[in-house]
Amino acid sequence: MTERTTGGVQSVERAFELLDLMADAGGTQTLSELANRTELPPPTIHRLLRTLVGRGYVRQLPNRRYALGPRLIRLGDGANRQLGQIAEPYLADLVGRLQETANLAVLDGDMVLYVAQVPSPHSVRMFTEIGRRAHTHDTGVGKAILSQLDEPTVRSIVSRVGMPRATEHSIGDPEELVSHLSLIRERGYSIDDNEQEIGVRCYAVPIPDAPTPTAVSVSGPQTRVDEAFGERAVPLLLEAAEAISREMNRTV
Repeated sequence: MTERTTGGVQSVERAFELLDLMADAGGTQTLSELANRTELPPPTIHRLLRTLVGRGYVRQLPNRRYALGPRLIRLGDGANRQLGQIAEPYLADLVGRLQETANLAVLDGDMVLYVAQVPSPHSVRMFTEIGRRAHTHDTGVGKAILSQLDEPTVRSIVSRVGMPRATEHSIGDPEELVSHLSLIRERGYSIDDNEQEIGVRCYAVPIPDAPTPTAVSVSGPQTRVDEAFGERAVPLLLEAAEAISREMNRTV
């Protein structure tokens, strides 16, 4: 008989719990590490991992550690495309009202992944390709995404991928980043002020209750995207973020 808990299939819930734990740990774990982080007995964990390995959602490394498998990439790509389709009308509305490029980005592993964009009508504009990956510490969307995470997770991310300084304005120190994220949480939005590229400024806000850490932004040349622009843009970004969140969490 199929096991069920709270209306769900217990074995499926347990398998996803293991995948979530591995993702939170950076993508790899040993069986004993997983056992220490869950109430599941080791034989159950081993049986679930063996099934996930057989399906390609987990792979076993030569050192006996378990890693997230390549089959998850296809699922992630499909989910990201769906998120982009949900957000696109709201990005288009932002562009119509602000006349600057609007983006949606998600946390993908330890990097930001741009999943949707509507470009500005201006000939001189900010352009980021959909599918581009960037660091979290020096992008508006990246910092908005990090502001949704706890401090240990933030420190783990930057320790794994580093904090290269794209410009002299980029944050390059974890302590400074942690302090800066506190400010972002207080005011509700982040700014990339010449940190990713000289001459470009970006305002971004997190998407509340998104299925994965997500942020929406508007960006453009600093000659147009100034403080006065930010005063107009932030309320519209917050409005768009709430609308995108409702759409993402709508149940059929």
